[in-house]
Amino acid sequence: MTYQEKKSIVSLISTILIFTVYCLYKYPQYPEAALDSTETFHYWGSFVLVLTVVSIAAHIVISIVFNIVFRMTTGEKEPSFADELDKRIDLLAFRNSFAVFVIGFLLAMGSLVMDQPSKTMFIILIASGFLSDVTGSLSRLYHYRRGI
Repeated sequence: MTYQEKKSIVSLISTILIFTVYCLYKYPQYPEAALDSTETFHYWGSFVLVLTVVSIAAHIVISIVFNIVFRMTTGEKEPSFADELDKRIDLLAFRNSFAVFVIGFLLAMGSLVMDQPSKTMFIILIASGFLSDVTGSLSRLYHYRRGI
């Protein structure tokens, strides 16, 4: 298995773990107030902002730890360059990830048009962000395994 495949697998697993643990942590804190109260919007706003910061920080730490473990176990360095195949695979993964997020965004806005509670919009946006990250990692892994 190549470095890029291992990195994609680690990214996929860490994304799922970070999102799951954070949701399990925040779920009991959901306010019991009215559906569209200021407290509810505060909860969802802080949910998204803190998830973003926690996810970025955790991915940085996991990437550093992965590179250290990779170097210790294989004795190889991280590739210092990206060839045309790496760039093409990254672009394809980004395209797939972006498409999933845009579809989720449109569904979230559609939920507002159909007079759903604002909670529904936030859940769809958060889920589409998570699914877009997973889609990017899976696309990268697929293309490194199967080619373009």
